[in-house]
Amino acid sequence: MREDKKMSDFESKISSAVREAVKQVYDIDADDSILIVETPRDPKMGDYSTSVAMRLSRTLHKSPLDIAGPIVEKLKEIYTEASSIEAVKPGFINFRLKKDALAEVINTVINAGDDYGKNNTGAGVNVLVEWVSANPTGDLHCGHARNAAWGDCISRLYEASGYNNYREFYVNDAGNQIVMLGESLISRYFDHFGKKYPLPEDGYHAQDIIDIANQIAEKDGDKWLNADSAERLEYFKKTGVELELKKIEDDLKIYRCDFQNFQHETFFYENNRKRINDCLTKMADMGLTYEKDGALWFKSTEYGDDKDRVLRKSDGTLSYLTPDIANHIYKIERGYDHLINLWGADHHSYVTRMQSALTALGYPDVLKVDIIQMVRMVEDGKEVKMSKRTGNAITIRELCEDVGVDAARWFFVSKDVATHMDFDMKLARSKDNNNPVFYAQYAYSRMHSIMNNPKIPAFTQVDTYDRLSDEKELQLMKLISEFPIEVANAAASRKPNKITEYIISLVKIYHSYYNSSRVNNPEDPELTNQRLGLVKATMITLKNALNLVGVEAPESM
Repeated sequence: MREDKKMSDFESKISSAVREAVKQVYDIDADDSILIVETPRDPKMGDYSTSVAMRLSRTLHKSPLDIAGPIVEKLKEIYTEASSIEAVKPGFINFRLKKDALAEVINTVINAGDDYGKNNTGAGVNVLVEWVSANPTGDLHCGHARNAAWGDCISRLYEASGYNNYREFYVNDAGNQIVMLGESLISRYFDHFGKKYPLPEDGYHAQDIIDIANQIAEKDGDKWLNADSAERLEYFKKTGVELELKKIEDDLKIYRCDFQNFQHETFFYENNRKRINDCLTKMADMGLTYEKDGALWFKSTEYGDDKDRVLRKSDGTLSYLTPDIANHIYKIERGYDHLINLWGADHHSYVTRMQSALTALGYPDVLKVDIIQMVRMVEDGKEVKMSKRTGNAITIRELCEDVGVDAARWFFVSKDVATHMDFDMKLARSKDNNNPVFYAQYAYSRMHSIMNNPKIPAFTQVDTYDRLSDEKELQLMKLISEFPIEVANAAASRKPNKITEYIISLVKIYHSYYNSSRVNNPEDPELTNQRLGLVKATMITLKNALNLVGVEAPESM
């Protein structure tokens, strides 16, 4: 799965024209490393620019400006969608597009509707995204919220870009933490009946454990007080996982995160651990393991790890790595070409050992891991560690009730997960333009208000929008035309924050346009109608972009 930057339609056409011009003028086959087409930081410099002349300077032993001149003259013959092409110091070649070329995007967007922005750059690629995957031993908290929003947005981007995407949550329901969950529930269950049962030192103390124990007591009565200890533990483990996972699923639905599968770790222990044993047998047959001190080891140092890893301990129990290897092999066996995992910062060192295992088994480039860095909740510059209501860590549900789902998702997605972030709760609650999600949604509500204003004649789609010449109108059309490639690039790089950045760029121009131009001009109904077409195209683009980050587009605010 390639992660290189893709070009918009205009960029691609300009790049091809520049390549042809360089070939005709200098008989040089320019490769992609020198054929870079970009948007100038200053709009006054044009719509697109290339530095190809500067990159050819050393080869041709001329100044970039002298090289650029003949290329420009040839481009004027080759590329017909530009109103102007000029060379400027120190050697850039700048392109300004014709208005009619830009305006074609309006009907493209209107005709596509909800599908505008979708592309087929991922066609034929099968990808499985595993994210959140929190232990089913308690509520999801704000750290999980960042992971959840990011993973869901990656999935939305993949799906919009034509990938065959599968959404999966891995349920760690077979380790020691589940034993601690069961023992903690038993202790609280005994408490319910005024009986004593030791709470494990490493057990769980949160209120939800008490609540689940009380549910079991109300449902089953005191039948478990004198039951067989092994049977009792198994029941409390199973019931605890089921109820905790149900809460997790419910909270994720509130948070607009959908999963196609909850893959249980215990699945790999079925039939006497057949899948795990098959995996270990395969590794042994490939010479990847050895016995030492009664344990089974993986030769992971031969594949990039800093030390060899235990697969089966001397007491016969498995390390966490072993069923996880089986899980990843199972994903590949299901036909997925690329595996994307989102793991917490505490799993950073785990990435190498998992990738070394897959490399050893013949899958060196299948797994990509995004590490989700820590998040700090702040208010008025001070860290907020605990919920005021419960005294425990702030849960996803509490966060959504406090700042809203839209703000929670936006704030978590707008910062690259590779960096630590402070979540400003006061800003997230605010209802003014300082809050970026409010700023974006307010732009949409403004557009909706104009399109549905009974005092303005209803928009009628036309073939041409040749009256649109305002600088802000041209900027909007250019930015709208780039939306599909922005989606494709955000998907390829797994960077949903590129979409929030795009949204802010779009609404910033729109707010400026709204404040400086009259969309409704009763004396000029033709211009009014064409401007309404631009508003409609902008509105569709903004709604589709907001949907990619899981944020609603409100019709009124």
